[in-house]
Amino acid sequence: MSKRAEVPYETTLHVRDSCLCLHVQRAARALARRFDDALRPLALTHGQFSLLMSLNRPEPPNMSSVAALLAMDRTTLTANLKPLERRGLVTVSIDEADKRNRRMALTSAGRSLLAAAVPIWKRTHAAIDRLLAGASPDRLRTDLRALA
Repeated sequence: MSKRAEVPYETTLHVRDSCLCLHVQRAARALARRFDDALRPLALTHGQFSLLMSLNRPEPPNMSSVAALLAMDRTTLTANLKPLERRGLVTVSIDEADKRNRRMALTSAGRSLLAAAVPIWKRTHAAIDRLLAGASPDRLRTDLRALA
């Protein structure tokens, strides 16, 4: 009969208190809820806001560049685009230079909604920065980019 392997409770506490992945995930979920709540009057989620913002470029970007920016695979990006397309906020078209690729663009309605969302994002973001009193939000952003 083999002895059952066990992890001491002290290890659980150590992981709880020191695991960067856990702390970043918890913070990301809390931030997402905060932005989702703020953007709810516009029927937008924080992910949709980020996606719309990523399309706010002089030239329509391709799927690969947006997927890389948002750290998601193309399949996930396609799934996230569909509700925005149905709402008439974005268009997806075939890339004339390479028919295998797709380009995405904000519609007039998408640009208007994004313009309405930016002040909400700014207010929410300023409130979050104030929560980091005594810390450096810019340093945190730098450190998070280093991890990404």
